[in-house]
Amino acid sequence: MRAVPLHLDPGSDVRRSIEQLARRQALSGFVLSVVGNLTQAAFQCPGKSQPTLLSGELEIITLQGTFSPDGVHLHLSFSDADCQVWGGHLEPGSLVFKGADLLLGCLDGSPAQPAFASAAASAPASTREPRVAVAVAPGCPYSRRAVRLLRTLGIAHSLVDPQAGVPVPQIHIDGVCIGGYAELAELHGSGQLDALR
Repeated sequence: MRAVPLHLDPGSDVRRSIEQLARRQALSGFVLSVVGNLTQAAFQCPGKSQPTLLSGELEIITLQGTFSPDGVHLHLSFSDADCQVWGGHLEPGSLVFKGADLLLGCLDGSPAQPAFASAAASAPASTREPRVAVAVAPGCPYSRRAVRLLRTLGIAHSLVDPQAGVPVPQIHIDGVCIGGYAELAELHGSGQLDALR
């Protein structure tokens, strides 16, 4: 087993993010730990026919369960502003507030490289969306450096507007936030960006 960190930015859907990562990278395993908060929680309560939705500033307490390319089975518990605890099966629509950091335990046989490095691209290159998205701000020197590095390396990328209150640049590879310019430069230095050319 190896541990894989997964950072989720504001607005990320927790369940969909884990599903996409597991499917793209053929990863199987379980959630080891999580810290973070939500603006909305979507969860299935026992005996209910529809998921329950709660909104507000919600603090994640636990996230447990398994993931594989075939799907996920995850249980979420969280507290609301009154410290009342809620929980159930995690459903799509649980959205990150300020951020969430997960540690995933990937079972032997899952790829050993970083989550984005071996993503299989099934569509022809001419019709694929770029695997790299960069949130930039005008006048930010590190945003300019990140874009310049990607252009120099010939890596296709899209530029997106940053979310309010989120530092820039924020770089996503296959939907996974890897950080800013320093993290991008570190990946380049170790040769891990070559798979994106």
